[in-house]
Amino acid sequence: MNETHRAPDQGRLRTGPRRADISSTASCVFCAIAAEQAPATVVRRWDTVIAIRPRHPVTSGHVLVIPHTHVADVGVDPTVSAHTMACAAELAAELAACNVITSRGSAATQSVFHLHVHVVPRAGGDGLPLPWTPQQAAQQAVASPAGARS
Repeated sequence: MNETHRAPDQGRLRTGPRRADISSTASCVFCAIAAEQAPATVVRRWDTVIAIRPRHPVTSGHVLVIPHTHVADVGVDPTVSAHTMACAAELAAELAACNVITSRGSAATQSVFHLHVHVVPRAGGDGLPLPWTPQQAAQQAVASPAGARS
């Protein structure tokens, strides 16, 4: 189910009914997408969660799984987070290999402060590095031993 919806002022009608149960914050792009007031390519819908294609996918098939309810990150509401993750797991189960990733806070690379889970299909040799490696942690431990003060 790949459908594209655009905001009404962009000349294209929204697909599907407007969700009355969507909690939103006026300035949140993901709230606007969930309310079908901003453009997005929808991959799948659940009652309270939507999966869309990101504007800048890192692999073919990369999707964002977003709750309708405005929750800033995975640590704010465990119930919403768990349901969103369950929907992401449904998508992940359809793939041979993938990363399922969410971030909490700027230091963890979160840039949109509405909970979203990335489901990133992977293939051997795809060349896509994760932003961390076990070697990086080991190098940091050597450079800054526990208990050392600067």
